[in-house]
Amino acid sequence: MRLRALLETEALGLRLLGGEEELDRTVRGVMTTDLRDPSRYLAGGELVLTGLAWRRNSADSEPFVRILAGAGVAGLAAGEAELGPIPDDLVEACRRNRLPLFAVNEDVAFATITEYVVRQVSGERAGDLAAVVDRHRRLMTSGPAGGGPDVVLDLLTTDLDLRAWVLSPTGRQIAGAGEPLSPAVCATLAGEHLAAVRTGRRGPHRISIQGITYSLFPIRQGARAGGPAAARDVRESVLSDWLLAVEADAGDWPAERLDLLQGVTQLIAVERDRRDAARTVRRRLAQEVLELVQTGAPPAEIAARLRVAAPVLLPGLGAAPHWQVVVARVDWENGDIPGGPVAQTLLEEILVDPSASGPEPSDRIAVAHAGDEAIALVPLPALPGDGGEDKGPDAALHADALLATVRDPLAAGLADDGRLTLGVSAAVHSAEGLRGALEEARHARRVAAARPGRVCAAGHHELASHVLLLPFVPDDVRRAFTARLLDPLRDYDRRHRAELIPTLEAFLDCDGSWTRCATRLHLHVNTLRYRVGRIEQLTSRDLSRLEDKLDFFLALRMS
Repeated sequence: MRLRALLETEALGLRLLGGEEELDRTVRGVMTTDLRDPSRYLAGGELVLTGLAWRRNSADSEPFVRILAGAGVAGLAAGEAELGPIPDDLVEACRRNRLPLFAVNEDVAFATITEYVVRQVSGERAGDLAAVVDRHRRLMTSGPAGGGPDVVLDLLTTDLDLRAWVLSPTGRQIAGAGEPLSPAVCATLAGEHLAAVRTGRRGPHRISIQGITYSLFPIRQGARAGGPAAARDVRESVLSDWLLAVEADAGDWPAERLDLLQGVTQLIAVERDRRDAARTVRRRLAQEVLELVQTGAPPAEIAARLRVAAPVLLPGLGAAPHWQVVVARVDWENGDIPGGPVAQTLLEEILVDPSASGPEPSDRIAVAHAGDEAIALVPLPALPGDGGEDKGPDAALHADALLATVRDPLAAGLADDGRLTLGVSAAVHSAEGLRGALEEARHARRVAAARPGRVCAAGHHELASHVLLLPFVPDDVRRAFTARLLDPLRDYDRRHRAELIPTLEAFLDCDGSWTRCATRLHLHVNTLRYRVGRIEQLTSRDLSRLEDKLDFFLALRMS
């Protein structure tokens, strides 16, 4: 807006004292000050409001005005409420420095002028930014993107003073304006967004973290205005859509600004679609290798496909000496939604290199899906040891580590009707080992599926344990076995609050050591002996015998 427009607004009560030839200056903001030197707080283009408390005598006016003119402010408005008419020395100083000067009527509050200027400037900025966003959207739709989401977020910061970040459903930061958010904040924002979407709450969703309010906007795949994504079941998209987190409370925003942010999300969605299209080659490679492995193709044929895949997944590093297989499955209680595509997208996100950032992170994986199952082929680059020997398996993926930071957000997205289970194979160094690795990963996933929780994983190392057998025990056998051993203890605990079940768990976990178990439970050894004796009496078992210890151990694991 121009200074001339302020002068023509009667409600502001401004009276021009000098600088009529400068009234076409643009006002970009407003600042109220009574500092003798406010230069550190000026960026240029402001209308400066002052009550003249900085002025002690006539000699103070020239230095003050020179500082404002040097900072490039648009004009100065001095109030008459405290000191009466504006002193002539200030009028003269403004004339010499070509700084427009206004007198503010004593009946007009500085807050009234500030509110008016901010409202006008923000509206103009929003209109300008909307035009820029619309132009950028047309360019991106018709040709290669220029700069990705960061360019759009920078526009929000520079034109609307809004800090914003693009996050994945697992809480990974994809783009951002300003300082990166902490991983904990990212995970919390992603979890809140997923929970809100699953409960059908209308956006934008708002959340306060450590005194800061964020507004969350979904970025839907393929969701250009009126696109097909709007008709999809929320379970098909909730675990794959990105989100835009804005550091502001959008609850009282006007419709124009909300529409602008909707345009920004659509713009970023174009980038998301473009990135997914780039994954097509990796997905096709994984599908080809998977089909060869499952149909029992000769190792030489599989090896030939791996030689093609390695340069795509590990550019510049040649053939990968080791490979891992990761299997994931998403199951919904109402099985009318195919879980395979959702599991594929999730697995691609979970397996992104944690050191990577941005919309095109260094994906080292190829993921295919068949039915409700997604299968990832992960190359492990060679890590030479001290003697030059290959140490590729040192870079292997571990089941627990994969879910460490994504478990809570994904659990929120799965809500109370979905499950994600994941299995990880050991590293293999040749095509001959891939078939075994695939079966190993599938067995590990079944072990994970036998555990409680919405998001579970298991690794190959667990397959050498008794836990490999537990998922395959029929449910009626499991219930009968655990009931025979544990129900007498549960009944006794309910009646007497004796804590026999926790005592049994601790005793077995301490390998039958009376001293260590008593210390862990903060009990006297004699009290522990009494409880163990009661367990043996109620179950007719002897906890000094290995067979009975094993039976109790398995019963607790299956309960």
